[in-house]
Amino acid sequence: MTEAKPSRAVGIWLLAVAAMIAAMVLVGGLTRLTGSGLSITEWHPVTGVIPPLDHAQWAAEFARYKHIPQYRLENRGMTLAEFQGIYWWEWAHRLLGRLIGFAFLVPFIFFAWRGDIPRARYSQMILLFLLGGLQAVVGWWMVRSGLETRVSVSQYRLAIHLGFAIVLLGAILYVALEFLRPKIASSQKGNAIFPLIFIVLVFLQMLLGALVAGLHAGLIYNSWPSMDGRFMPENPFFHSPWWIDFFEDPGLAQFDHRIGAYIVAAAAVALWFTSRSTRKTASLVLALVALQIALGILTLLNQVPIPLAALHQITAVAVYCAAVWHFYETA
Repeated sequence: MTEAKPSRAVGIWLLAVAAMIAAMVLVGGLTRLTGSGLSITEWHPVTGVIPPLDHAQWAAEFARYKHIPQYRLENRGMTLAEFQGIYWWEWAHRLLGRLIGFAFLVPFIFFAWRGDIPRARYSQMILLFLLGGLQAVVGWWMVRSGLETRVSVSQYRLAIHLGFAIVLLGAILYVALEFLRPKIASSQKGNAIFPLIFIVLVFLQMLLGALVAGLHAGLIYNSWPSMDGRFMPENPFFHSPWWIDFFEDPGLAQFDHRIGAYIVAAAAVALWFTSRSTRKTASLVLALVALQIALGILTLLNQVPIPLAALHQITAVAVYCAAVWHFYETA
């Protein structure tokens, strides 16, 4: 009895960190949707937490932004006040990343000192922390892709950055569930292959969504179920080699994301029918997938308004988390 309470406290702490990562994904999406991601052109992991404090510092920050292609080609003539508006989005995104690091490291040291975390778990916790640090490095690597020749970040680096965040979220959520809902029986072992495949499908669909976002592909073919009267976009294969169009052509990227949604929907229905002993979590997955597809269609038809796009992104995170929970219950 004495070990249950501290173990549950560790689980709640990890669940809170997972919630912060989900919020980080949402803020990152809003940063991209508002065109704010390149507003801070340098990365100072420690001193960067302090924003400009006076007019001279703001002017210097703005001057640095004026040297990148996004300002010269898209935002020329932007006022300092307008720059501050996009700066605060990116600053908040980076600040939240730093807070997540502290929210993980400090409680971990405390719980380890109290003996609430078994020593066998130390390497696991350290790996999660290092993965979070790597995510920050990948984030800066992504930003750098938009500072020299592009007016936005590389869609590939955007997808990798999101992918690292989603992997970290899933890992922390799974470990949290191990503390909150420890296994007491193994009668369901061997039934987790399809739930694991479903997680992979959702993950890949989220990466396809990142490619759509990076290519601004949601702003074209704003009709459904057809793509302006066609099954596929017009003249999709024009690069060489042809297969690179799946990642470079906005219309084809949107087509991929649509097909991915249909595959995830079919898999969610199959998951529900094959999950008799874990019907509760399977039902949650199915309901969230249905909501997510409806939001995706509405977002597309309305040409990606920021509130709908943000809701679409956070619902994708909810689908993924529900899928991880379902997998845990069957593993």
